[in-house]
Amino acid sequence: MTVLLPPETPAYAVPEAKLIPASGHLKDLEPIPPSRMFLINKSLKVYQEKQPGSPVYDASQGDGGASLPGVPLELLERAFELQKKKGTAYDMPFGTEAYRKAVAEQYWRLDPSLGWGPANVLGTQGGRDGLVKAYQAMLALGHGRQGDVVVVSRVPWISYNWGPYGVGANVMWAPGRAEEGWAYTEEGIRACVEVAARSGRKVAGLVITSPDNPTGLTSPLDRQIALARVALEAGVAFVLFDWMYHHVSDVEPYDLNTLLRAFTPEERKRLMVLDGITKSLGGSNIRNCHLMADAEVVKTIVAQASHSVMPSFFSLAVAMAAYEKGFQAAAAPIVGPCNESRAWLRGWLKEQGFTHILGQGYYAFIRVAEWLRAKGWADSEPFGQHFAEEHGLAVVPGAFFSPYGGEWIRFSYATPLERTQGAAARLLEGLKALKG
Repeated sequence: MTVLLPPETPAYAVPEAKLIPASGHLKDLEPIPPSRMFLINKSLKVYQEKQPGSPVYDASQGDGGASLPGVPLELLERAFELQKKKGTAYDMPFGTEAYRKAVAEQYWRLDPSLGWGPANVLGTQGGRDGLVKAYQAMLALGHGRQGDVVVVSRVPWISYNWGPYGVGANVMWAPGRAEEGWAYTEEGIRACVEVAARSGRKVAGLVITSPDNPTGLTSPLDRQIALARVALEAGVAFVLFDWMYHHVSDVEPYDLNTLLRAFTPEERKRLMVLDGITKSLGGSNIRNCHLMADAEVVKTIVAQASHSVMPSFFSLAVAMAAYEKGFQAAAAPIVGPCNESRAWLRGWLKEQGFTHILGQGYYAFIRVAEWLRAKGWADSEPFGQHFAEEHGLAVVPGAFFSPYGGEWIRFSYATPLERTQGAAARLLEGLKALKG
């Protein structure tokens, strides 16, 4: 029986046994820096002031809504019709039942015999929101502790470094070799579990991203499955598959049914999949993604989301409009130009003799070590600002992602072919100048 304290006495909102332990660790944490990727293309203005009328090239973008046509107008209009019909009342923290059904049945075409359906769908306000909710669930439902580990690749997307850290997870870079695109290995995953254990920690989650940001490395689904199986066997609580770029490809996108069939019903409880429209539909500022997970995991996240971030209906409606049209057709204005640029860039990089990584998605990762040495730069960090200001080309320094990417740059080809070709020409021009 709950004993109520007198109303004039301060009272905790939860029983004393359930209080969060007091700790002074927050004051000792590494400050989380802002992402500089939103700022790198601002340096192009310096070039434009020095060279008025000369074109500039933004190969830093991961934004098909800026460098490509973005969400087609017909889909925005259809979404607005859905919004008008729906009104502006609150929705559920997972989105709406209609959205869940569209994701499960129209987008993924889930096989009901596998046990996943609308209840396994969580709508989120963009990829970062989905990831943060996933990290929180990994910690709470994995080993039930803050301070445990989320494993990412050796050269990860910059927000993989700081998103987990911000909610109480420690990030570990998995072993990986540059000549193999820093790909995960079975031995490397097991080593991460062992190293975490030596510091009194467990691995709450492994993130498998394919196609990868920043490198573009792309892994076949059977390879991802093999790595996930090793992780689960080693005691990793959850494996998250980030498939945000898998439709931006000249091969078939991944099939969630195939993934689920590769695991037992018990193992499926420890899988998560993130996908959405921010990349393949160019809907960066629409902010719609979805997280697929075990129904009980989704239920826990929904309860927490009811007190934090809930997805806007319009973002859900844009996705529903795309699924209604047929996603392949809806995404063609983004996927088509990317595929065309990738095919050309793949040949050009080989012709020029660049050491590079180029799989699918939006990006090529290009090694520029010899030009950095010629300039006397310790890594590629100064490269981005210098090339934007002096050569009218914005790229992202690999050093922004991790020290292991310090000799590399990320080059986005999410642009029409002629823009990709112009950016490549400026890259050559600038590299020659560094040695000049």
